[in-house]
Amino acid sequence: MEILKVEHLSKYYGSGENEIKALNDVSFSVEKGEFVAIVGASGSGKSTLLHLIGGVDRPTSGKVYVDGTDVFSQKDEALAIFRRRQVGLIYQFYNLIPVLDVRENMTLPVLMDQKPVNEERLKELLSFLKLTDRQKHLPNQLSGGQQQRVSIGRALMNAPTLLLADEPTGNLDSENSREVMELLRYSNRKYKQTLIVITHDENIALTADRILMLEDGRIVKDEVIRP
Repeated sequence: MEILKVEHLSKYYGSGENEIKALNDVSFSVEKGEFVAIVGASGSGKSTLLHLIGGVDRPTSGKVYVDGTDVFSQKDEALAIFRRRQVGLIYQFYNLIPVLDVRENMTLPVLMDQKPVNEERLKELLSFLKLTDRQKHLPNQLSGGQQQRVSIGRALMNAPTLLLADEPTGNLDSENSREVMELLRYSNRKYKQTLIVITHDENIALTADRILMLEDGRIVKDEVIRP
């Protein structure tokens, strides 16, 4: 089942001689539960593509469909709700709220939606992420690996359609990197999460089901690693 469809997506900055084509006529689709790695040199358009898929930025042209919904046909308020409910975003630098503890950071998207916290899901995620005994800790009381696990928990709390990770191990040592990728891969299988990861790490890319390579804002390679 197709969960994501990207059609002729472009993002330009500037105009005339100063125009920069960060993303240039990109099209592809992703099946539900697929794990896709996006690779390419710095400036190739990887992060731009991820932000457009997640509705964080609007394209110059083209369309993104998530579970049949035309993402950019929505007005700003509806788009913000879409991001909270349908997209889980994980960044390299965690983006945790420093005055909120682990539990509060993880449940923030739910509370922003003015919904009750699913305590059973929270308990399961805290256990899954090995954070049960850390849920009252503030971010500055956690290691880098633990902070990234909190950001994964926050991304998973609303059971999003898409889980998008932008260099999720870029700020971690090799042991924590391996552990974080194992957690992401496990959530991909356990929760049937569709996972799209930007990475410079070839070893991480090779654990994906499929690799998309970007160059100068275009897809130059689309390789299935494991069908």
